[in-house]
Amino acid sequence: MPLALFALTIAAYAIGTTEFVSVGLLPTIAADFRITLPSAGMIVSIYALGVTFGAPVLTALTSRFPRKMLLLSLMLLFIAGNLLAAFSSSFALLLVGRVLTAFAHGVFFSVGATIAAGLVPENRRASAIALMFMGLTVAIVTGVPLGTLIGQTFGWRATFLAVSGLGLVALLGIAALLPATLPRGEPSRLIDQLRVLGSGRLLLAFAMTALGYGGTFVAFTFLAAILQEITGFAAGSVSLVLVLYGVAIAAGNLAGGRLANTDPVKALAWLFAAQTLALILFFFTAQATIPALLTLAAMGFLSFANVPGLQLYVVELAKRFRPDGVDTASALNIAAFNLGIAVGASVGGEIVASPLGLGTTPLVGAILVAGAAGLTLWSGALDRRREVRSCEA
Repeated sequence: MPLALFALTIAAYAIGTTEFVSVGLLPTIAADFRITLPSAGMIVSIYALGVTFGAPVLTALTSRFPRKMLLLSLMLLFIAGNLLAAFSSSFALLLVGRVLTAFAHGVFFSVGATIAAGLVPENRRASAIALMFMGLTVAIVTGVPLGTLIGQTFGWRATFLAVSGLGLVALLGIAALLPATLPRGEPSRLIDQLRVLGSGRLLLAFAMTALGYGGTFVAFTFLAAILQEITGFAAGSVSLVLVLYGVAIAAGNLAGGRLANTDPVKALAWLFAAQTLALILFFFTAQATIPALLTLAAMGFLSFANVPGLQLYVVELAKRFRPDGVDTASALNIAAFNLGIAVGASVGGEIVASPLGLGTTPLVGAILVAGAAGLTLWSGALDRRREVRSCEA
C-alpha cells in the first residue's frame, strides 16, 4: 500500500476520535461551563447535524476542486475547529468549533474513499478503502478512551489540543505523500440528491439507518454519566470501560459484515431485535458492575454490527430504484447515520432533563431500535411482494 494511504488513515483516526471522544468528556465539560448534562450533550448532536447537512452541500460545492488542495483545506478546517473548541471561552464558541470540525468530517469521508481507491491498482481498491476506514475503527477502540483519559487528567481542553496535533500530523502527511496529480472528482449536483430522496423505498431505508443507529446514542451519549452516577465507576475508570466498548464495536462491525453478505434484510432484522434486547437489559443491569460490563459489551457489538448491512441494503435498493444515483444514495445513508446520532443525543438529553432521568435512556433507545426493526420487516415484505410480481409477470 502506498504511504499516502497511511496519511489518510491518520486523518480518519483523528476525525473519528474527535467525533466520539466528547461522549467521555460530557460530565467534565458540563461541570466546567456550569451547564446541565443535557445541554452539554449538544456537542454530540450539533456535530452530527453538521455532518448530516454540511457534507452533501459542501461535497457538491467542492466537487471540482483539486483533490489534494481540498484535503489540505479540510485538515486545516479540522485543526481550526478543534483549536477553537480547546480555547473556547464559552459553550457557544465550543459549539461553533464542533460545527467547523463536522464540516471537515463530512466532506473528508465523502471524497477520501474515492481518493484511496485511486491510489492503488483496481484489484486492491477495496483493501485501500478498508485501510482508510480502519482509522475510524481504531479511533473508537483507542482514541476515544485515550482522549477521555487525557481530558479527565489534564482537562477536556487538552483532549481537543491533542486531536489538533493529530490533525497536524495528518496534514503534513497528506502534503508530503499525496500525489498532486489526483483526478478531479465527478461533478456532484444537489438535484441528484433530491432525486434519490424522492424514492419512498430509499427513504424507508434511510429511516431504518437513522433509528437503528441512533437508538443506541440515546444512552451512549450519556454513557460516562451513567457509568459514574448509576453503576458507580470512578471517573478515571470510565476510559477503561470505553476500551471494552470499543473492542466490542470493532468485533461487531466485522461480524455484521459477514452476517449481511447473503441476506442483509434478514440479518438486520435479527441484529435490531438483539440490540433492542441489549438496551432493555442495560436498564436493569446498569446498577451492578459486572452485569453492566457484560451488557455494555453486547451493546457495543450490536450497535455497529448493523452498519455494513445498512450500507449494503441501501446500495442494493438504489440499484433497483435509482440506478443513476447509487453513489448519492450511499452518501445520503452516511448522512442518515449522523442524523440518527443527532436525534439520539437530543432525545437522550430530553430524557435526562425529564422526571424519567438518566437511568431510563437505554429503554427509550430500545424503543427507537425496535422501530428500526419494524421498518426492516416492512421493507423486507415490500421486497418479497416485488419479487412475486416479477415472477408473475
